[in-house]
Amino acid sequence: MKTPLQDKSSIHEIRERFDGDVERFSNLETGQVATIDAPLAMELITQAAIAATPEIRKVLDIGCGAGNNTIKLLKSYGRSFACDLSDLSLPMLERAKQRVSAETSEPVVTWAGDFRALPIEDGSYDVILAAAVLHHLRDDADWEAAFAAMFRWLKPGGSLWITDLVTQEADGIDRMMWQRYRAYLAGVGGEEYADKVLAYIDREDSPRPVTYQLDLMRRVGFQSVDLLHKHSCFAAFGGIKGSLESA
Repeated sequence: MKTPLQDKSSIHEIRERFDGDVERFSNLETGQVATIDAPLAMELITQAAIAATPEIRKVLDIGCGAGNNTIKLLKSYGRSFACDLSDLSLPMLERAKQRVSAETSEPVVTWAGDFRALPIEDGSYDVILAAAVLHHLRDDADWEAAFAAMFRWLKPGGSLWITDLVTQEADGIDRMMWQRYRAYLAGVGGEEYADKVLAYIDREDSPRPVTYQLDLMRRVGFQSVDLLHKHSCFAAFGGIKGSLESA
């Protein structure tokens, strides 16, 4: 990453880019072609959510895009649950509500804007999903506040599941992984496509190592954390909030 944190894209600039990308993110199978192993990561976090929190009544999908992860969870769970969908982009939210509502008989509520400012009561959700969104967090205080909030929003026994862009702890390993990711992107769409994706990552994103995030999850109170999958610059992972009995 070359762009300093203070010079990264604003929330408004990030929202504008996603406003124009609704159709691409509306495909359950191909909506994340720039993400390595996206279908596998989606499968893993939804299956992990069901395994960790078998009774799912209400879910929050942070940075929901067009709703793919919630739809996948609904299909895998096989029963309806209430869904709160959060995204910066209003066009994304409108499409997500339309698509998710077709999969559940329970209420679907949308929240437009920065998830860190949502007026959510503690203990509201059985499961929180956060796919390709937390890499927009900036400094350490921002990361810790966001993870602490997600922990509070979960019910006892609830779980948080993340798929995201990540960096590596060692500089040499980080450079190697970004080189591998560039080669992947070039294989998908050529060198010009690789340049385009890496440019907006540098401009918009500030990812952290998955090790950093797992440590942070423990620090804010998660009873157990697990790394489900990691490939190059992407990881799927999550954690479980302790039940009242284990507290």
